[in-house]
Amino acid sequence: AFPLFLLALLLGFASLLWLQLSCSGEGPVPGGQHRGVPRQPCPPPAPLQPPQEEPSWGPHRLALLVPFRERFEELLAFVPYMHRFLSKKRIRHHIFILNQVDHFRFNRASLINVGFLESGNDTDYIAMHDVDLLPLNEHLDYSFPEAGPFHVASPELHPLYHYKTYVGGILLLTKQHYELCNGMSNRFWGWGREDDEFYRRIKGAGLQVRRPSGITTGYETFQHLHDPAWRKRDQKRIAAQKQEQFKVDREGGLNNVRYRIESRTDLSVAGAPCTVLNILLDCDTNETPWCTFG
Repeated sequence: AFPLFLLALLLGFASLLWLQLSCSGEGPVPGGQHRGVPRQPCPPPAPLQPPQEEPSWGPHRLALLVPFRERFEELLAFVPYMHRFLSKKRIRHHIFILNQVDHFRFNRASLINVGFLESGNDTDYIAMHDVDLLPLNEHLDYSFPEAGPFHVASPELHPLYHYKTYVGGILLLTKQHYELCNGMSNRFWGWGREDDEFYRRIKGAGLQVRRPSGITTGYETFQHLHDPAWRKRDQKRIAAQKQEQFKVDREGGLNNVRYRIESRTDLSVAGAPCTVLNILLDCDTNETPWCTFG
């Protein structure tokens, strides 16, 4: 039995040594009878773990709300990047992926309302954060916006949108201020305009939008992952939607968002934790018939 044990040990060691020498992910194995056989991919290195949250990071905790549908390649880059970025800045946080799984048109504002309601009592402020926008400048501020809404992706820094009333991309608010605005309007199905309506809500609530100062990287402050040639945005305007998109919704918001959570799953993406909420939104076709293409 002892010689057999030694033989098995030697074979195991030789197998590991061969795997280490032969794997590289490209090109054939050089020499001998294995010429022309593709190399085996090496196992990926273990992801670098950011520091664990500590009490010294402060009392506030951020709910990063990410509206989402079918953009998995962007999600795989976004979650680990933002977890490392915020951990390096000592921002206590939890990432919520708000995945719309119904058959209606995409509704970013309603998803953010749902994320707000489902984010729990252990978070006291939110970031409305696009999945295709990564902050590149470590001096950008993601801390608790006590003085009012803080627009991280300001018009002076966003690579695409530069008009003065723009508040999309990345916007931080305390939960108290978001409730004061009654959240966002649920009437915006398809792409765009919900941020412009929310800007009016902020002003109507007596709040002042603040923006970064001292950032010198200009339009290189963020990396924009979206490829318009690969994934077209739903910009179609149907019937009365053409007029409705410019109106202020004075009644709807947090108080009347209609949804159901199909599932809630805690995941780790390259070592970065997040929670995926599969969300079924509901639509009153009498109120907003443009929620479907039919």
